[in-house]
Amino acid sequence: MADFSPIPDRSGLEPELGGIFRDAPERTGFEPELGGRLRQKGVYVDEVVCIGCKHCAHVAPNTFYIEGDYGRSRVYNQDGDQEETIQEAIDTCPVDCIHWVDYTKLKKLEEERKYQEIKPLGFPQVHRDPKGKSPKK
Repeated sequence: MADFSPIPDRSGLEPELGGIFRDAPERTGFEPELGGRLRQKGVYVDEVVCIGCKHCAHVAPNTFYIEGDYGRSRVYNQDGDQEETIQEAIDTCPVDCIHWVDYTKLKKLEEERKYQEIKPLGFPQVHRDPKGKSPKK
């Protein structure tokens, strides 16, 4: 089965990759991944919940792509598609793993994601707290 979501050229400023603007204590809204203009919200994919259905990448290919190693969706361009198109992609998600978030909370969510252990599709996922500890049994 062909993957219709090729990996785009990377700038190094994508939310999941970090970048020089990630070290700033506060966001301004003018970051490149926000399209260089003030925005009130950004898109976030909870990769642990994502099942890799590819609906979002087909609906809004300028915003989402399917990560090659684990087969899950990622946002690579916050301003790649119009908000209506992104909302349609969110609505097509069968597991509701894509969310609009205030861009000031986006950095915190990305920081917490560093400690997530994501396994390939089909394997049970291990949910960890933000400090990297295993959940209590």
